[in-house]
Amino acid sequence: MAWPALLGHAIAHLHGAFILAESPQGLILVDAHAAHARVTYEKLTTQQAAGTLATQPLLLPVRIKLSPAEADLGEGAAADLAALGIELNRAGPDTLILRALPAALTGADGEALVRDLLADLREQGHSTRIQDSLDTLLATAACHGSVRANRKLTVPEMNSLLREMEVTERSGQCIHGRPT
Repeated sequence: MAWPALLGHAIAHLHGAFILAESPQGLILVDAHAAHARVTYEKLTTQQAAGTLATQPLLLPVRIKLSPAEADLGEGAAADLAALGIELNRAGPDTLILRALPAALTGADGEALVRDLLADLREQGHSTRIQDSLDTLLATAACHGSVRANRKLTVPEMNSLLREMEVTERSGQCIHGRPT
């Protein structure tokens, strides 16, 4: 059997979290969430640095009910969040409308992502500090948009992730430093 891929080919998805792959060197165990988070993060940072972060308009915009202070924070950071591919509009004293997400995060829970990003902004300061913490925000977005435990992956999905890992810098560890 020919083995054109360094990480081999997926043979099983274990415990809803790990990819078991067979390679010429033996069996390889990959943490799917950690690997997907790294791959997504590297894509987002490359696109953001090039000014080409692709966005995906949502078919159905998401209404996010917040405190008035959080809605103010989101509205104030809208331009900075737009640079990350997140389109937010104010829709009342305590409501934001999420209209688009980075295309790399298709399928992510947009409301949870916005809440996480607003929490980061609240802890780190106002929008003037967003640029300083762009990597942290992109890491949060990548982590949140990555496959979660107990999401059953198909063999083609697992093999696709393995191929992406092979061409991604630092794919041996997740964005938080854990081995993949």
